[in-house]
Amino acid sequence: MATIPESTKASLAQRLNIRTRERWHQISCVSTRFRGSFAYVTAHLPDGDELPLMRLRYAGSARTWGFAIYRASHDDYKTSWLPDGSPAGAPETALDTACGLYLADPTAWT
Repeated sequence: MATIPESTKASLAQRLNIRTRERWHQISCVSTRFRGSFAYVTAHLPDGDELPLMRLRYAGSARTWGFAIYRASHDDYKTSWLPDGSPAGAPETALDTACGLYLADPTAWT
């Protein structure tokens, strides 16, 4: 299991919040918490609600992360595929995929 460097943790949080400001105006910000080789990403909505979105798996590169979608129906994370069919990719692509699903915006995948 790869340990996530502190610099990668900081850059991941920054990259996800930049993407949120660029694309997802329904979200105030996203928070990222880390445990082992995983990053858990939660959206914070303007009304104060929190929406778990996804889990990213670090595999040694700050550019490519494994992707698992949060399943509210099971209160867990399920390894998933990005729109291009890959199980791993850029964190911004994973964020767009999760937000497209939870915010009902399929244009996120085009």
